[in-house]
Amino acid sequence: MGQEMSEQPFDLPPEKIPRHVAIIMDGNGRWAQQRGLPRLAGHRAGTDNLRRILEACVEFGIEILTIYAFSTENWNRPPREVRGLMSILERVIDRELESLHAQGVQIRHIGRMEGIEPRLQKKIRKAVEYTKDNDRLILNVAFNYGGRAEILDACRRIMKEGLDPDTLDEETFSRYLYTYPCPDPDLVIRTGGEYRLSNFLLWQAAYSEIYSTPTFWPDFDKEELRKAILEYARRERRFGRVPQKA
Repeated sequence: MGQEMSEQPFDLPPEKIPRHVAIIMDGNGRWAQQRGLPRLAGHRAGTDNLRRILEACVEFGIEILTIYAFSTENWNRPPREVRGLMSILERVIDRELESLHAQGVQIRHIGRMEGIEPRLQKKIRKAVEYTKDNDRLILNVAFNYGGRAEILDACRRIMKEGLDPDTLDEETFSRYLYTYPCPDPDLVIRTGGEYRLSNFLLWQAAYSEIYSTPTFWPDFDKEELRKAILEYARRERRFGRVPQKA
């Protein structure tokens, strides 16, 4: 990745461009409500928006995009809305898979398969397998995902494998997370104006830069992504160290 991409549309050194961006795609329901539309119309608009954000990520030189599509807590929403969200994902796979593959997007699913309807599970696995060798952009789709569930699942796997507790360190633990082998996100964007992670990438986002925008996800376009990257570039990432002297 990276070599075949066009020049950066920023006057920024490459190290100021986030390699991995994660997005909490919030505000679909409120976007629809403002327009007098049902919530599912907002979710459909949000799904349609993903295509232009993927294109912008490639143009901007972002290598990995992780999107929060459906959380483990979203099962508590009204059954009709849950069924609608499942249907939307299924239609997206049917409609967009060939295009994403042609554009070199590698699709990965992060989250639990349990609870997802078998037919949709099959389509998710097909999309992952079909695009596994693509290397222009990695798209992690967090579907039926929860940060606490991810940590619990990692602990269960470690215990089942009988790993010696004295050998366990952060690097080893990270290998058991859904996102492995992707690096941790450099930038976490939340649309819709909220300022919380909502159980998203709790381990991985420990030192990520957080950017919140009041823009609802269906309206979050290339220019909004550019603003987030420019804000990221202005920040000094210290990872617990003291600030550098001028």
